[in-house]
Amino acid sequence: MRRLVVEGAYVATVDRSSREFDGGHVVVDDSRIVAVGDGPAPAWAVEGRMPGGGSGSGSVSGSVSVERVDARGHLLTPGLINTHHHLYQWLTRGIAQDSILFDWLVALYPTWARIDEPLVEAGAAAALAVLARSGCTTVGDHHYVFPQGSGDILAGIVRAAGAVGVRLHATRGSMDLGSSQGGLPPDFAVETTDAALLASADAVERFHDPSADARVQIAIAPCSPFSVTSDLLREAAVLGRSLGVRLHTHGSETVEEDAFCLERFGRTPTQYLEDLGWLGDDVWMAHCVHLDDHAISRFAATGTGVAHCPSSNARLAAGIAPVPQLLRAGVPVGLGVDGSASNESGQLGSEIRQAVLLNRLRAGADGFSVRDGLGLATIGGARVLGRERDLGSIEVGKLADLALWRIDGVEFAGIADPVAALGLGALPPVARLWVGGETVVDGGALAGADEGLLAEAAARASRELAARV
Repeated sequence: MRRLVVEGAYVATVDRSSREFDGGHVVVDDSRIVAVGDGPAPAWAVEGRMPGGGSGSGSVSGSVSVERVDARGHLLTPGLINTHHHLYQWLTRGIAQDSILFDWLVALYPTWARIDEPLVEAGAAAALAVLARSGCTTVGDHHYVFPQGSGDILAGIVRAAGAVGVRLHATRGSMDLGSSQGGLPPDFAVETTDAALLASADAVERFHDPSADARVQIAIAPCSPFSVTSDLLREAAVLGRSLGVRLHTHGSETVEEDAFCLERFGRTPTQYLEDLGWLGDDVWMAHCVHLDDHAISRFAATGTGVAHCPSSNARLAAGIAPVPQLLRAGVPVGLGVDGSASNESGQLGSEIRQAVLLNRLRAGADGFSVRDGLGLATIGGARVLGRERDLGSIEVGKLADLALWRIDGVEFAGIADPVAALGLGALPPVARLWVGGETVVDGGALAGADEGLLAEAAARASRELAARV
């Protein structure tokens, strides 16, 4: 048995009671948390004995290897959960800087249509490294561009996540509505409806792990109402539910999307998606910036989740999602980076601060707290991905996905509230990041991958992709 004992940190559990311990402890046996509390860890933990009064509890076990971490001067939180990303976009950052979404997509589709498996794997590995170094332990990736002859792109993303060490919720996306049919993407960037459905089922069969401690899970994810036919949306929902996996898409991101749906379908995006089976507690949608009161009530009634992407929405001038209203209505809301081509930092930790600041513009100074922001990034994300039983908070029995933030540096000297250091201050360095009790980041650097090599590979891939256009 591997035992991890973290002591002396300010522990923000994000549990149902919002417990916090100044100078608390967390004990992990193998992959799961076995003790959380105030003050130093109990004697049985540091002495290598078993917890409680069961068999073996009174004797030292030679099979227990104990690692003790002195975490004084640090904040310990659950590992952050990214509910929406496009990892391949790491290769196309800094383009169409002053465009709204539709113009930005039109500018980038010709480049994205030339990606392939090796390029995507290189870009994904770099993007995942940055996510891990910003406190992220679980990544939801939405990949929807599969050019003919591009190889096994999804396998490349899965390999990249394994190399970095984070959990991956890989959604098999798709587009089948090309410009000749009134869609936004060019015809050469889309698949046929049947091909997209077959590939989605194949992705679930090959990669989806339904177990509680899964490192890779698959969802089915047609891209958006303006790039996907009604047939694909309807059949994808049926397919996902028959296979027991979750469903994901973009929804209500911009006013232009609203206008597209009203003109083409005579309905708002939410009404259109609901008619096709796309509301439910197995569904989450990215952005949801332009939801009216009726849409919010339908999301709440059906348990449909939302991935809030504040920086990307600001970068593309899409607007500010009504997150305080969604939370008050009981809608599951998580945090997302979105693609690195519309959020060039690629960090999830810094999105907590962005969420706090932008949502106060809607809700007022006391309408959205730093703990609300941390909740979106942890337990909120776990609910959105259907993993709240095992992820998202620091509680006995849950998986030990933990982020240890260093807040004893000059940037945070004298700060009154350790959680505000993360939610209002500069992004603290990640001293340690654990996924299932295994170290992924140590001293701010990846523990299992060479960041220099990842950076070189991503830079080469970006240059090669640009040269193909």
